[in-house]
Amino acid sequence: MKIIYPGTFDPITNGHINLVERALSLFDEIILAVAVNSKKQTKFSIDERVKLAEAALKKYASRVQVCPFSGLLIDFAKKEGVKAILRGLRAVSDFEYEFQLAAMNKRLQPNIETLFIAPAEQYAYLSSSLVREISELGGDVSQFVPKAVNNALRKINKKS
Repeated sequence: MKIIYPGTFDPITNGHINLVERALSLFDEIILAVAVNSKKQTKFSIDERVKLAEAALKKYASRVQVCPFSGLLIDFAKKEGVKAILRGLRAVSDFEYEFQLAAMNKRLQPNIETLFIAPAEQYAYLSSSLVREISELGGDVSQFVPKAVNNALRKINKKS
C-alpha cells in the first residue's frame, strides 16, 4: 500500500524526513508530492525543491518517489491510485487547519483517508519557514536540514 505526503517542502527539513522514515514502517511506498502553490512565495523553484527532496531521500529511493504536482491534492492522489494522505502535526495549532483540510478532502473524495503523524520530539518545533528565516538572517541551520539543503540555502542567501 502507498501513501502520499504532500507539501511545498521549501525546503525539506529533517522533520519531513523523520515523518517519511516513520511512515515507511507502515506503508510500502510513499509519494512525496511537492506542491506548486501559487499562494506561497517559495524560496526555491519547484525543480529545485524536487531535486533537494530527492537528494535528501536518496537512501529510500526504492520506496519513495518525489513528484511535483499542481491543482487539487485529492485529484493527484486519485490519479496516483493512493488511498491515504499523510500529514504531520507539530503542535495543537496545526490541528485546526489540518483537520479542516482532511474534512474537505474526505468530502471531495470519500475513499481517501488522511492520517496524521506527530514528528519525533526533537522536530516538533521545526518548520521550513523557520529554517528559511534563520538562514536568511545568517544563522546556522545545518542541524535542521540535510547537507544539500544547507548548501543550497547558503548559496541562495549569498545571492540575496
